Amino acid sequence: MVPPSAPRSRSRNAAIFGRIVLVLLLIVVVAAGAWGLGALNRRSAAPLGPPPFLVPLQEVEPGAAAPGNAVAPNPATGDSPLTEWATRVASKTDIPARALHAYANADLTMQRDAPACRISWATLAGIGRIESHHGNINGARLQDNGLPSRPIIGIPLDGSPGVKAIHDTDGGRLDTDTTWDRAVGPMQFIPGTWNRWAKRATPDGLPADPQNIDDAALTAARYLCGGGARDLGTGAGWWAAVLAYNNSVEYGQNVFSGADAYARASMP
Repeated sequence: MVPPSAPRSRSRNAAIFGRIVLVLLLIVVVAAGAWGLGALNRRSAAPLGPPPFLVPLQEVEPGAAAPGNAVAPNPATGDSPLTEWATRVASKTDIPARALHAYANADLTMQRDAPACRISWATLAGIGRIESHHGNINGARLQDNGLPSRPIIGIPLDGSPGVKAIHDTDGGRLDTDTTWDRAVGPMQFIPGTWNRWAKRATPDGLPADPQNIDDAALTAARYLCGGGARDLGTGAGWWAAVLAYNNSVEYGQNVFSGADAYARASMP
């Protein structure tokens, strides 16, 4: 005969077993949730699109060399259209195709207007990379019309530590500052330099705009060529031009590194 207490023992054992099963189920659910969140975070952290274009720093001595040769395609001589070229080079670098158009067109214009200068689109891209990441800086995005989504205006040149003091020279017309000058546009021109070298890239009768990547690239090319007095195909000429843009060896080495890397990446 079964003792009267046996049903109560079985009931108690079943309750304990049920609790154990419930705890195990909770552990499984929590573990699965943690794994799912981890997988989601891993997917979120994964880079979207191609990896960033890496530019190794080359500590070239000033005057020692010019960056590798970079030839802009010239449709007038049967080369591939600029659009096709820009799309191909953009896919290999971090340069927007729209900015490549501007750099290449400035190169072609200078081949016609100052062939002895031998400036390359890659040098302009090297400067654009440092100055504004090709018009994409501080939340701005280079648009199809050649303008950044919002004006690119630098810090006031007010003589702060590491900053040259330049009092306002244009009444704030270009940089909106009536006290101090500021560098403006994707190629970061101070108003005084812009006003001397500025040229409109398209013959539409409008004034040159430092915020426009086409005008800024062409004006930068004109400034670097120094009125045709420099040959950027030589180490001495290239460094003289870039140090005139910014008198810093570190700056020149960064521009050199970008220009050389872009030139190499553009090879078919």
